[in-house]
Amino acid sequence: MLHWEYWPMQLVYFPLYPIWLFFAFRTKAFFFFNTANPSIKYGGMAMESKKEVYDLIPSCYIPTTLFFRKDTPVSKILSDAAAHYIHFPFIVKPDIGMKGLAVQIIQNQEDLSTYISKLEEDFLVQAIVTYPNEVGIFYCRIPGASRGRVTGMVRKNFLTITGNGKDTMLALIKKNARSYFQLKPLTKMYGAQLNNILAKGESFILIPYGSHTRGAEFIDETELLNKQLLTVIDTLCKKIDGFYYGRLDIRYASWDDLCAGKNFTIIELNGAGSEPTHIYDPAHSLFFAWKEISKHWKLLYKISKINNSKGYAYLSFKEGKHLFAANSIKEKKLKAFHVR
Repeated sequence: MLHWEYWPMQLVYFPLYPIWLFFAFRTKAFFFFNTANPSIKYGGMAMESKKEVYDLIPSCYIPTTLFFRKDTPVSKILSDAAAHYIHFPFIVKPDIGMKGLAVQIIQNQEDLSTYISKLEEDFLVQAIVTYPNEVGIFYCRIPGASRGRVTGMVRKNFLTITGNGKDTMLALIKKNARSYFQLKPLTKMYGAQLNNILAKGESFILIPYGSHTRGAEFIDETELLNKQLLTVIDTLCKKIDGFYYGRLDIRYASWDDLCAGKNFTIIELNGAGSEPTHIYDPAHSLFFAWKEISKHWKLLYKISKINNSKGYAYLSFKEGKHLFAANSIKEKKLKAFHVR
């Protein structure tokens, strides 16, 4: 747990604040980021609706997704889901969320009833994407440029334990720092099942989401980028109106298929608030992370400034303060849900 990837975000980012202040001085706006992606609320820095973001993406690239108000009856949810060929199990997630918090697989009607009674938020129901692999691809395009570029790519290994024929699942979880860090939510999720013993060599995916905050291991694979995949991603992103800066989280069948532009699905699109998550590869130092964050902030500043010159206004200081205060409240609420 001593590696910097487990440190509080405020501690990691604190030495970089002067860089942000420099860009804020250049734009004369502390919250300049909102113009980076004009079609996404607040540029996708925080508090944006996931459903509104999905609506920007051509439907062939995303899973079937339905939006529901927090007080929607379970019977209505299930009938609408069935009408769109969404059946158990399926994914539920808060419409305004972050870091994979409160994302859950729903196995049956009881699970759904419990989830919506506790969440107390508008939410999405989404068909499960069965492709086994997940990758995060960071994309940037200077407004007016004919082509964009990928600035980072990370493979996501889901939190998994492997049996030895002797230890219980609980014991295996405690033996690994990454899974031990998730012990509290895992205990809630699996209960008595954690007393089971896995056969030698048997793998069990504990959390099937590619979220760093929920235990996924991130491996930097930026060096594997090739012209074929760059063309696929650039072509796709230019179909998303007003999107210039952010990260695509993609599930895919195989590397060859992804490079050929087939058998993949965008499960999330994150805007100005995106981190270049390849920095979280355990092999990378904190200095590497600072360098990459600074590079991406510079791109964010450049894109935002150009879009501002085209007539898109920056957030006022008052609006920005309100945005981050609301985001902080939202995060605390979702974390509380996550650990129940």
